Amino acid sequence: MTDKNSATGSASEALQLDVAALRADTPGCRQVIHFNNAGSGLLAAPVLDAMVGQLNLEARIGGYEASAARAAEVREFYTEIAALINTTSDNIAFAGSATHAYSNALSSIPFEADDVILTTRDDFVSNQIAFLSLRKRFGVRIIHAPDAPEGGVDVEAMAALMRTHRPRLVSATHVPTNSGLVSPVAEIGRHCRESDLLYLVDACQSVGQFVIDVEEIGCDFLTATCRKFLRGPRGSGFLYVSDRVLRAGYEPLFIDMHGARWTEPGGYEPVRTAARFEEWELPYAAVLGSAAATRYAREVGIEAIEQRTPMLAARLRERLAPIPGVRLLDRGRRLAALVTFGVEGWQPEPFKAALDDRSINSALSFREFAQLDFGDKGIEWCLRLSPHYYNTEEEVDHVADAVADLVRQGRR
Repeated sequence: MTDKNSATGSASEALQLDVAALRADTPGCRQVIHFNNAGSGLLAAPVLDAMVGQLNLEARIGGYEASAARAAEVREFYTEIAALINTTSDNIAFAGSATHAYSNALSSIPFEADDVILTTRDDFVSNQIAFLSLRKRFGVRIIHAPDAPEGGVDVEAMAALMRTHRPRLVSATHVPTNSGLVSPVAEIGRHCRESDLLYLVDACQSVGQFVIDVEEIGCDFLTATCRKFLRGPRGSGFLYVSDRVLRAGYEPLFIDMHGARWTEPGGYEPVRTAARFEEWELPYAAVLGSAAATRYAREVGIEAIEQRTPMLAARLRERLAPIPGVRLLDRGRRLAALVTFGVEGWQPEPFKAALDDRSINSALSFREFAQLDFGDKGIEWCLRLSPHYYNTEEEVDHVADAVADLVRQGRR
């Protein structure tokens, strides 16, 4: 990961990637400049082939029969994800989204009135809403650790809150959706282990962008989607569940016939693996596409991706910073490939539409997505640009020039 204040140099100086070949593998590169990888990355051809192949097989021989015929390939989803984050396939559950995985994890925790959930001011919006729902239903307390002066959570202050409140759950988002901040999840995890606290990490924006090691992080649960920087299909994600959580008997509130065995008329027994957090019905084309996307990322090299992707974002920030009317918003010791900024003279939807007209994909983020962070920054909306390793330096410069041109128009 790249220090915010370090020299960016050229992304081509990172571990060498054959960017031309990667772009040839990515049909969307011929249509758009895709700077919305934090929303959904462009599919690589092997991912598309895996999904279409499964759908064709289902059409020819039937859905149940196709999943049985591809059972070995389906199992590769679990082994590929496990290799990606340094765990075993028994610790991985497929999920329809990161939010689905997160909700399943939360549902396994027997919250009671006055239990404390300790989190940060930069947690993902859906996670915060889930905490508020738990407060409404069970009377839990939500405590937000303060930020450090440079941005991002003050880890020592958070550790002090752990010791004072003994929270039922500690939660952190590795990279929030509304900012380039990279939270120090491994540092937080170290304090959680020292205090023997349950720790849940949202890695939705970091899986596929950074090296992720659940042993180093020290989390009990980790959730992620496959559609973003991993470049998998929409409608796919996963949940990591630690051995200690499985041994302790945690299970989702609504467990089904895939996650448990109905052992007697009045009882059931959960399976021993993270499969207890899955449902019986799976979207097999998405599972196979996610396996292919993970394999593709690992073959490209996560270490190389971790170097190139943030370097492209750093170049973009350097190009945007001098533009009059542009306010860069990303803060923190380390920054990811999510570049957020406000602009003068435009309303959000017309500004994004103007970029769309130039075949530049982007995303908007609003106050309701980040009440605490955007409140601190005093903004109502921002534009988010998120390049990835298959983007080029020339695209970065072209996008920065387009932003400058549009902001000039708006100021006039």
